[in-house]
Amino acid sequence: MEKTRQWERVKELFDAALQRPASERGEFLREACGPDSSLLKEVESLLSAYDRSDRLSDHPFASEFQPEAPAPHSIGPYHLIKKIGEGGMGQVWLAEQSAPLERQVALKLIRAGMYDDALLRRFQAERQSLALMDHPAIAKVFDAGATADGQPYFVMEYVPGEPITDYCDHKKLNIRERLELFVKACEGVQHAHQKAIIHRDLKPANILVVETDGKPSPRLIDFGLAKAVTPLAAGESLFTRVWGFVGTPGYMSPEQADPNAEDVDTRADVYSLGVILYELLTGLLPFDAVKWRKQALDQVLRQLREQDPPRPSDRLMDERESSTSAAQLRGTELKPLSGLLRGDLDCIAMKALEKDRNRRYESPSELAADIERYLHHEPVVARPASAGYRVQKYVRRHRVAVGVAAVLVLLLAGFAGLEAVQLRRMTQERDRTARERDRANRIADFAMNMFRVSDPSAARGNTVTAREILDKASKNIETSLTQDPEMQAEMMYVMGNVYFSLGLNSRAQSLFEHALDIQRLTLGPENQETLESTTSLGNMLRLQGEFATAEKLERDTLDVSRRVLGPTHPTTILAMSNLADTLADEAQYPEAEKLERGVVERRRQVLGPDNPDTIHSISRLSVFLIRDGKFAEAEELSREALDAHRRILGPENPQTLTSMNNLAMALDYDGHHIEAEKLYEQTLDIRRRILGPEHQATLQSMNNLADALTKMGEYARAEALLSQTRDIQRRVLGPNDPDTALSTSNLGCVEAHLGKRTEAFSLLYEALDHGLPSWASKTLFTDCDLESLRGDPRFAALIAHAKERAVAGQKGI
Repeated sequence: MEKTRQWERVKELFDAALQRPASERGEFLREACGPDSSLLKEVESLLSAYDRSDRLSDHPFASEFQPEAPAPHSIGPYHLIKKIGEGGMGQVWLAEQSAPLERQVALKLIRAGMYDDALLRRFQAERQSLALMDHPAIAKVFDAGATADGQPYFVMEYVPGEPITDYCDHKKLNIRERLELFVKACEGVQHAHQKAIIHRDLKPANILVVETDGKPSPRLIDFGLAKAVTPLAAGESLFTRVWGFVGTPGYMSPEQADPNAEDVDTRADVYSLGVILYELLTGLLPFDAVKWRKQALDQVLRQLREQDPPRPSDRLMDERESSTSAAQLRGTELKPLSGLLRGDLDCIAMKALEKDRNRRYESPSELAADIERYLHHEPVVARPASAGYRVQKYVRRHRVAVGVAAVLVLLLAGFAGLEAVQLRRMTQERDRTARERDRANRIADFAMNMFRVSDPSAARGNTVTAREILDKASKNIETSLTQDPEMQAEMMYVMGNVYFSLGLNSRAQSLFEHALDIQRLTLGPENQETLESTTSLGNMLRLQGEFATAEKLERDTLDVSRRVLGPTHPTTILAMSNLADTLADEAQYPEAEKLERGVVERRRQVLGPDNPDTIHSISRLSVFLIRDGKFAEAEELSREALDAHRRILGPENPQTLTSMNNLAMALDYDGHHIEAEKLYEQTLDIRRRILGPEHQATLQSMNNLADALTKMGEYARAEALLSQTRDIQRRVLGPNDPDTALSTSNLGCVEAHLGKRTEAFSLLYEALDHGLPSWASKTLFTDCDLESLRGDPRFAALIAHAKERAVAGQKGI
């Protein structure tokens, strides 16, 4: 009895091996036989005898076979060119059809001498299956018959394509393109099911892709294991079971791998499509193929029936080494690819791969429909549809409408820039609507409180200054918004920028520092909003003369921004620009110039040459070149920036005035004092009228005009202008502000020219000890003519002190 069972097992394995190409038989038998070496040797002996054909009669199993005759050169109008495939049932040949059409076809020919009933039924079943179907995604049958020797064959469409996975990798299709192609394959399988045919051996090698007019089209082939859902005729079925299961391990459904399960239905093909989808998304099979090769076939099939595969996104991260190259073949990187799969695509793949077929998609059309929903940003059936999920999908489909609604809400709230991000999040998650409404109410209350003073009529009638409103608002931020720290930080950031625009740098710095502390705790140090606040704080530190602290903060911010946001992100570019400013103030001109040239290049690339930020960067670069003594190039860039600003922003825009000031500075340093004076006076008049007499930019123009007057020998006019400038700066900015120190230094130079030595020495020492930038300390005795002081015994000490302060400033001491 035991010997009989062993012999039946040998015959089953022999038959199963013949269903595979010769190159795959050895591995298949090693897995199937496991540790039973005698079983393996017996089956290998039969295969060897079968392949020899001429000595087959010596083998004890030879009575069941006839030697295989060579294939004929021609069969009717079909001339056989070359063999393109071979399996246990037969051979597939590339053939030329001569009549009634001339074309290339694929001719499938049953093996000579293997006309046993089971094989003939399987061959006829495949021929009948293909004949029943007519779909662009299924290879067509053209003809069928038998050779003069009675050898059955059928003729079908020749598909000179690649397996679907190979084609997608070869063309480096992205995920969307792969899904669109996969949907077409699902449509072909659905057509077969509508014709009551189940394929049962779906895998990439049986879904070939050809290009028609440059567009890819899938073709289903090899229906050799197909079965009819209902018998074709009384007692006839297209179902044949080989060695207890039908299909290819790795792609076959759990019910196909279970010898005790009931007959398979169309959901078996859905499972196989799920495996192919998994492979298209990740480049990996749901189960580890390497481990399967080391296991016996019964263990592999048991794992297929009992173990759930990991989600595609998790499998990618677990197989990082191979997944990195897979991501590149999909036009992305590993982390973004995993993020793309996480969510809808994970759920779709896992629903198709459900062990319980009752929980699987009912048909390929349902699977394709869910993928179509994903591609159109609609909720998918495979994923539980929470309210937030449905809102998110609605927003993706109606971005324009939602965006307009968000802007309207923001405008009604009065803080469009502040609340854009928050309201966009509100539209994505409906359960946060109440929280956002409360936030908008708090903003409205906050905005109303900005315009209230305790008793305005008692002070100046009903007049309230803008500075009073700002001071009151900035104090209220710290007390009235504590319940919402994210919004509190945003408001502080905005108010800091308002103070900065008014030239009130000290107050702006305090607000930036407080906002940054909150954002680091609530958002994290690598969040974009946090990085923007860090960049603004670094700029304030520089303007306050804290160069070493500013440089360290800005270098750290730039490193993080490059890594997290990328080198061309606006926040990264701004961080580069601010670091360049600080380095220039520290007289590190080569590195500052290099950074700012990079800023100009990136802004031209990202924003375009006519963007105001791009033009502003060109103007800033001209300032660095002035400080480094490259006056000719500085003048050229300044004129370019001024012309562009006048054309795009108008003659009185603040950025236009900055470019005008920079051009005047380049002319002044290059010896064109009269032209420089004229531009300085024009800039000063407009700034006084638009910005006010105490604005930082106005004071800068006063200082620059005084410098030009000094170089022209108009010392009295320069003295009066610098004295006025310095008095305002000491009152508004403080005595230790770098701009105050620069005006003090310039006034000291003028006093030296006027012969007021004691006043000159006092002012110069004051400037050096109270915030004079290191670049100004370094060039003090080249930019300022102190010849009249050289005979004074105090002059040598002043020189030494200036050099000491310049070195200390560069080192950040």
